Amino acid sequence: MPTPVLELRHVSKRFDMTQALDDVSLTLYPGEIHALVGENGAGKSTLIKVATGVYQPDHGEIWVNGERVQIRNSQEAQALGIAAIYQEPMVFPDLSVAENIFISHRDRGPFVNWRKMYEDAEAILAKLGVNLDVRVPARGLSLAAQQTVEIAKAISLNVCTLIMDEPTSSLSAHEVSQLFRLVSNLRDQGVAILFIGHRLEEVLSIADRVSVLRDGKLISSRPRGEVTIDQVIRDMVGRRIEEFFAKSAVQRGELLLSVRGLSKENAFSDISFDVHRGEVLGFAGLVGSRRTDVGLALFGIEPADAGQIIFEGKEVHIRSPQQALQMGIAYITEDRLHYGLSMPLSIAANITLPTLSNYLGALGLIRSAVEYADAEAFRQRLSIRAPDVQVEVAKLSGGNQQKVVLSKWLNTKPKLLILDEPTRGIDVRTKVEVHHMINELAAQGLGIILISSDLPEIMAMSDRVLVMREGRQMGLFTREEATQEKVMAAAMGQEYKVPETQR
Repeated sequence: MPTPVLELRHVSKRFDMTQALDDVSLTLYPGEIHALVGENGAGKSTLIKVATGVYQPDHGEIWVNGERVQIRNSQEAQALGIAAIYQEPMVFPDLSVAENIFISHRDRGPFVNWRKMYEDAEAILAKLGVNLDVRVPARGLSLAAQQTVEIAKAISLNVCTLIMDEPTSSLSAHEVSQLFRLVSNLRDQGVAILFIGHRLEEVLSIADRVSVLRDGKLISSRPRGEVTIDQVIRDMVGRRIEEFFAKSAVQRGELLLSVRGLSKENAFSDISFDVHRGEVLGFAGLVGSRRTDVGLALFGIEPADAGQIIFEGKEVHIRSPQQALQMGIAYITEDRLHYGLSMPLSIAANITLPTLSNYLGALGLIRSAVEYADAEAFRQRLSIRAPDVQVEVAKLSGGNQQKVVLSKWLNTKPKLLILDEPTRGIDVRTKVEVHHMINELAAQGLGIILISSDLPEIMAMSDRVLVMREGRQMGLFTREEATQEKVMAAAMGQEYKVPETQR
């Protein structure tokens, strides 16, 4: 075997009462894609920060290229050839692509040789097989292109180990394919890649080895050929999940929402559907299909220009979120970090934010006891993993943050709940919990619109599936009619043809 480029030997790390890492050993070899999976809170982020010098281990050793080292900061990690890129690219929007690539270099002299910098940047991108204009500002780049710049930055630092933390969570299928080509290219050049992801199908499609963390412990580490999705899930959660998606049969109630010919200029046109109480209507489509725009229109954030909305038997014109909330419509955004939560505030403050007036006393002061009691009820109901509701939301894992967002809008007691990518970037167990919550809400008579890029989720959780493409409605299928082939054909603007073997 070649000498490992990075080894963590029996590493442990504790924060107060939380054992984040417990005797974890992990080995990365040159030219290997090593996938690391686990639930939110399993210890993945702590491990990354130990490997990049952000945290110092309480116990254990770090070895790089066969030598024991101490990594005290990210600069020392970079000097050892270790770099990390994250889910949200950390580019400087007003600097050019070339400037972003070389921003960490301190050895290029006090004066900038612009021609050489551009040439060197182009050479690095060519090495990756990418064609980007190195002179344009990063602000105008797509998310996938920004990640490419981050990878190029790492290559410019002669990286030997590249850590990729959830790099695909906000990318389209096409962008994921492009990223994976880059990653495979790096592997072929001898770079060791530690790939952290929640989408198990993607992880298994690219990994050479798969390791699983659970509760700060390394549970398993196997070559890809010895790994199955079911096995990974069992290792992640400590038990078998027989029903990864679990939509229960619910008696459909009376008509709640009727939409006819809904349109918005430069977004979508002629969208028509119904939602009954107790029903889950799935919205499927590729990136750019404008499904989210329909949700924003129904919640009054981006009101429609034309069409008819009938809610509880009355025609309505929704012009603001306040109006939508008063009617009983709630919308859970796909971007919880920027639009769904106030990160510095506590769990309780976030949950009660949309209904704060309900917690004001006679003198206009917040009745904290009532606020905490309601928030605590949601903490227990949704199994939010935190010692109490006064913990800052910023300190929670992604899955628990998503539960706070759910609690926040459920506290408004909605009649119609619009869920936009509710399980993006959360672990397997939390995803199952969200699905059970959807079942429970439907059984209570809520109407639910589920917008998701995860086609298996849409197929399994929806009573009916509406398919969009570039702002137009391409099909509306019952649960019995919907198949992945039919839905994908509609999403791509093609007519589904039954294979001859099935005729």
